[in-house]
Parts: sequence; structure tokens; C-alpha cells
Amino acid sequence: MKNNFKIISLIMILSILLSGCGTMQSKEISPQGTALPAETEYKLRDKKDLYTMYEPEDIVTMYLTVSTGNEGEKTDHTWSEINTYSVYDYEAMGVDRYKVEGLLQIGDESGPLPGEVGYGQVSPNCTVQIRGQSSSRQSVKNYKISLKDNKGMWMGNTSIPLNKHVNEGLRFRNKMAYDLMAGIDEMMGLRTRFVRLYVKDTTVGGNNTFTDYGIYTFVEQLNKKTLKAHGLDANGHLYKINEFEFYRYDDVIKLKDDPDFNEAAFEERIETKGSDDHQKLINMLEDVNDFSKPIDDVLAEHFDIENMSYWMAFHILMGNADTQSRNVFIYSPLHLDKWYFISWDNDGSLNKTEYAAMNRVSYAGWEVGVSNYWGNVLFQRALKSETYRKALDAAIEDLKGYLSKERIDTMAKRYASIVKPYVYRQPDVLNLPLTSAQYDRVVSGLSSEIDLNYNLYKESFTKPMPFFIDTPQKKGDKLVISCQNSYDFNGEPVTYDLQLARDMNFNNLILNQENMTLPVAEVDMLPKGQYFIKMAATNQSGKTQTAFDYYYSDGGKKYGVRCFYIDAKGNVLEDVYED
Repeated sequence: MKNNFKIISLIMILSILLSGCGTMQSKEISPQGTALPAETEYKLRDKKDLYTMYEPEDIVTMYLTVSTGNEGEKTDHTWSEINTYSVYDYEAMGVDRYKVEGLLQIGDESGPLPGEVGYGQVSPNCTVQIRGQSSSRQSVKNYKISLKDNKGMWMGNTSIPLNKHVNEGLRFRNKMAYDLMAGIDEMMGLRTRFVRLYVKDTTVGGNNTFTDYGIYTFVEQLNKKTLKAHGLDANGHLYKINEFEFYRYDDVIKLKDDPDFNEAAFEERIETKGSDDHQKLINMLEDVNDFSKPIDDVLAEHFDIENMSYWMAFHILMGNADTQSRNVFIYSPLHLDKWYFISWDNDGSLNKTEYAAMNRVSYAGWEVGVSNYWGNVLFQRALKSETYRKALDAAIEDLKGYLSKERIDTMAKRYASIVKPYVYRQPDVLNLPLTSAQYDRVVSGLSSEIDLNYNLYKESFTKPMPFFIDTPQKKGDKLVISCQNSYDFNGEPVTYDLQLARDMNFNNLILNQENMTLPVAEVDMLPKGQYFIKMAATNQSGKTQTAFDYYYSDGGKKYGVRCFYIDAKGNVLEDVYED
């Protein structure tokens, strides 16, 4: 035993010495000859203790007294005006969103509480305006409450967004997604609360009494204050992605001091919420779009694969499809080159059961799994990397265990027990898309969607990837119809089916070609009118994928379909037709 112990000890000592030599190579030597510790790789980690300061299902009561302010602060409006106009109305009028003065007081159902914002105050401490884009068209508005300087903060915030989620029948799916993120080490979350809002309208035409506006959801506004609260770099780079697929966009994405810089055009793509020095963003985009650089090198230099893979895996499993080119922030600490993904707007999560109850199509063939991200140049290049695919698959497997049936069922039932009594009475019941029985069935069905989305993820690798249909080209007396090549992860040959028709249902075909090895066809030049193209790709295993394109009609989206027009002069027109 003693001899064995000596042998083991010698092996351990030798191992330590060899290990020390390897570590020394990665250490710096100070001028005094002392070895300095190797730099630790930075990992994005949230302050999880932030989420233990309150119970996720608690309801906060807010009392908001609104009044007409003054022209100088642009608050000289009525509450009726605030609730009349959409974002698109303001754009048409060429004016900023109207605001009113407000006195925000926070408490419970018994009234404002001591120590909370607004307690004991009588003069305005905030301004109020609508928030959101497409949601602003709804008769029930979402609001942005902005606390004035030196008037306090609530949960570390001076900006308090309140969302009604009118199109979301359960009224808690967005919040539940954020609360799930709070338990995932590899993801950055945001604090969120249920809010019951009472409004007293003292402006012209108001009833001057507190009126119940029902249940809203508060989600922290991601800004410099929020970054600091979550232990991140408040001086770093932070962008909110609006319509952005990581192409270079060199006509828009420019330095702020560039003579051709157009802030409005820039922010249509991506909004600046942190440092306005865009050089780091430009450097990253140039490398992402430089196909001479291996994508593994680009990812290693500019992104954290752990963060990116867990972010993507979470939204794939939650079925939150509207994350390909928007509904996300990208963040980079000031003195680091890497970019990190932070989720935003998750009300598309776990929506399949609810959409089925309302006879709505929740997703097309390509809006699931990895094909959902194929139109984004960064994600497409990453998914072609075996290294990234392995990281994504590991994150999927890890999160599938975390998003268990027991966890989802427990959370959904708990949230439903809190929210449902409010949404099935005035005023929320007037805008609720589900019957009470449907509501209960949807709640019970949420957990089954994780397995469904997991299987769709696995299946997505077996299909060709989606592609775009090209704009038809006039060539002499012919019209050339084509599409981009599809990609198959297994390298299988792909064939294409093409249909051309005058009607969007393709009942009266002008052209029908199947099993084309090249995605291009010619047809005699067409007369003036509206036309529709439908294309699909099929691999050798018989798996089929539609084109990215879709056409809106009264019956919803027609997936895999592109519309175009021929005018009287034989020109091909897109989107709009002018006689």
C-alpha cells in the first residue's frame, strides 16, 4: 500500500507540474517576474437576486391621475386624444406622439402606500403617452409612463411601460417567458410584474374619478439604468433591433459624424439605446458579411456562442418565431468586442394552442426550428458551422429539461388563477379573443408545445432551407421566373416545383413545372395584370420546404407565394400596382 501510495503521489506531483507549465504559457509575467492570473473569459450573467425581491404572480396597483399640461413640454393634450391616435396617425400628421401630465401613485387595492412612488403628492410627477407600433391601432392602448427628474424610481426605473397584450388571450405568456428566463443562467432577463391600472381623467371631457383599466404587464425598459441594475456596463453599446438581418446596410449604418448619416433611417433598422459610437457595430457587420472570413472565426471574435445558442434555443422551444430580425436587443460592454443577445417582446411564445383555438395559423413550414432564422445572414452563416450547431443542440437539450411539463403546467395554472378573474370582467372582457372554456384548454395545453417545438426543431434539419423568389425579369418576349438556391444540411440534391397563376389560390395555372433541377423557368410575356408565383423545394428524402415569400389576403398569409404585376408597357412591378 505504501509503494502504491508513493507511485500515486509521484503521478499527482508530475501531473501538477505539467499542468503548471501549461498554465504558465497562458499567463503574463509582470516586470517584477511575478506570474499574473490569466484573463478570465467574460460571460453574460444576470443578477438573479433581483428576481427574488418579489413574487412573480403578485399584482401591483397603480393609480394614475392625468391632466393637461403645457405647450412647452408638449403635454397640452387631453386623455381622449392620447387614446384616439395610433403611431401611424402621428406619422401621417408629421408630429410627435401626444403626451399628458400625470400623477402616478403606487399601492394596492386599498390605495397608494407609504414609501411608494407618488405617496402624499398632489402635483404631476410623470408624463404619459401611448407605446408600441402595430398595437397602437387597437382601441385599447399600451402606455409609457415617464417619471420626471427627482420624482423617484420604481423598481430602479423612471420609464414604466404598461402593455395590455390585446391579441394575447391568456394575458400572461409574455410575462411567463421572462420569468422562465430568470431561472436560466445563460440568459439575461428583465423584471416583469402584473399591474392593475386605475386612471382618473381630469382633462377636458374626463369623468374626474378613478376608472378601472384592468390588467397590464410591466416589463423593464432596457436602457442604461436597467443595464446598471443588472450588473452590466451602463456605458456600453445597446441597440434595439427593429428590422435587421445583420447585413452591412452601408447606406444606413454609418458613423454619427458621417455627412450622410440619417438618424431616422438608422433607427428604422436599429435603435441606439447606449453608446452612439457605431464603429464597433460597423466592424462586426463588416466581418459578418465578409464571406472570405470563416464564420467560426467571426463568431469567436464578435459573439459569445453560449449566449447566442441559449437565446436561440429558448425561442425555438418556446415557439417565439418573430425573433428572426426584430424583438431583440444586442449589447456589448464598452471595452469588449463581443456582442450579446437580450430578449425583448415575447408575447409570441407558446401561442400554437391559443391560435388553434381561434382558428388562426400560428406558423408556416419555415417559421419553426432553425429554418426560422435562415433569412438572417448572421444566423444562416452560424447554422452552417458544425461548431455552432453542436452548441445550439446542447442548449436545446439542456433547456428542454428545464422547460419541463411540470414547470410549465405549474406556472401556467398559477398565473391563470391570478389573471383570469380580472380578464373575464370589465373592461378586459370586451377585448378578449377566447371564451372561458377555451382559456382553460389553452392553459392546459401550453406544456405540450415544448415537445412539439422540440420535434419541429429536429425535423427542420431534415428539410431544405427556405429561399426567396426572385423578381421576375423581362427577357425579350419572355418572362424569366427564378428563385434562390435552397440549402440542405445533409447535402442531398434538391428539386423545385413552380406554379404561376392569375389567382392567389392557383386554381387557373398559367405554368406548372415540377422536379426542376435548376430553379428557373421561362414563359411567354404576360399581358397587363396581377400574377402569383408559388415555389417549393424538395430534397432526395422527400422533405419539402416553401419559399420565404408570402402574400397577405383577407384569409391571412399565403405562404410560399409572391405577387407581382405587369403594367400596360410590359414592366414588372412589385407590391403595388399603378394603372
